Amino acid sequence: MVVPVDVYQVYKYPFEQVVSSYLRKYPNPLEKNVISVKTVEEKRDISTGIIYRKRIAVCQNVIPEILRKALSTLVILYWKRVSILKIPDIQLEEESWHNPQERSMAIQSHCLTWTQYASIKEESVFRESVENPNWTEFIQKGSISITGAGFFNYILESFASTFLKQGAQKGIGIMEMLLKEQCGAPLAE
Repeated sequence: MVVPVDVYQVYKYPFEQVVSSYLRKYPNPLEKNVISVKTVEEKRDISTGIIYRKRIAVCQNVIPEILRKALSTLVILYWKRVSILKIPDIQLEEESWHNPQERSMAIQSHCLTWTQYASIKEESVFRESVENPNWTEFIQKGSISITGAGFFNYILESFASTFLKQGAQKGIGIMEMLLKEQCGAPLAE
């Protein structure tokens, strides 16, 4: 089963400030699960001005120990390699295409860890708001699909879905805080 995770937010700040804050959002003391973010590739297309970035994020394994132990005991018949749940860190890859001329940035990210058992993907867009050109819309669509654990796929998908929705809301809060620090109060209508 594929579980969707969708987010929509309007930041009442200009696109350039929102993208700047996004690129420096992590690591942050308000989100202890993100350990590091490293840019591994960055290039600008001379003809279009589009800036391509590839970043790798290292995050703490957030599957609670009690769930890991329960699944290790219950899933052993379905999933021979349950020990992979015990790894301390998870890697995510993010690719972005920042188009300063069109005031948009498309982002695709996916989990590099557990790829044989789980698919966690997100597609996001920052763009100038149609409501107010001084505001920025953020649209994110994500999906989670876990295989190989029989009935327990649903338990893991439910946990991941809840965690990602909470993480998205926490990320929005961090962005708002960074924007307020950088720019002051949000722009009025």
